[in-house]
Amino acid sequence: MKRLWWVLTGLVIMAVLIAALIWKDIHRPTSTPTGAGISNLLRTLRGKQMASKQLNLGVEAYKNARYEEAITHFQLAASYDPAQIDAHMYLATAYMTQYIPGVHSEDNDRLAHQALDQYSAVLQHDPKNINSVKGIAYLYEQTNRYDDAKNYYRKATELDPNDPDSYYSIAAIDWFQTRQSHFDQLSKLGLKPEEPLKDKKICAALRETNDGLIEDGINHVNKALQLRPKDDRSMAWGSLLYRERANLECDDPVAREADLKVANEWDRLMRDQRAQGQAPDGLEDK
Repeated sequence: MKRLWWVLTGLVIMAVLIAALIWKDIHRPTSTPTGAGISNLLRTLRGKQMASKQLNLGVEAYKNARYEEAITHFQLAASYDPAQIDAHMYLATAYMTQYIPGVHSEDNDRLAHQALDQYSAVLQHDPKNINSVKGIAYLYEQTNRYDDAKNYYRKATELDPNDPDSYYSIAAIDWFQTRQSHFDQLSKLGLKPEEPLKDKKICAALRETNDGLIEDGINHVNKALQLRPKDDRSMAWGSLLYRERANLECDDPVAREADLKVANEWDRLMRDQRAQGQAPDGLEDK
């Protein structure tokens, strides 16, 4: 009885939609055939119905860890109804589930690009979809497209200024970029990464290159800590950024000591929290 009720309800809704389209065709000043309008409407309704069916099948397969099967259903759902945001989001999620961060292989890189395509498809229909923006930022970060990643994390902070994760993610990338520049310079000089810089000219040159990144990173760490004061991750990146700035202050021992003091204080706070068995804010469910 319940199934029959839904069928009859669907037929009534379809009849009302068709009647509305016919009325619109009759009263419009153009000569568009009514039959074409009805055909397009039926095709659209059929597409949405098939998309919904494939989406449900995909969700069921995904829940049972049958990811390849889920992807096939989600792809069909997106093809039946390209404007179906859920189909693109589920498809991106299915690709991300199989993606392995930090592994660069043909199959893994393809998964990253496929997920990016689906997140981008979502943003075409919903430019403010925060999950897609953060998903793209994360994938750009993992594929070493650091500037693109920071741009999307910045968009995420605009869409959700109260989420500390996007702020410390920018700080983390700033540190990676700064450290890479530092290592490149040491390599040119034939020095090992752990060796401290002593040449004041080299320190000055690196500061000129990296000061902007370090300051940007520290600013974003501070914003993250304002929102989540005991966040271990933010303090860790802050400590690294202050230590990196101290490394480049070989011609200013006072400034170097001040930066190391801040870094050491954050390290102490993290140690104290762990010793007391406190889970830092934001890590309880990790």
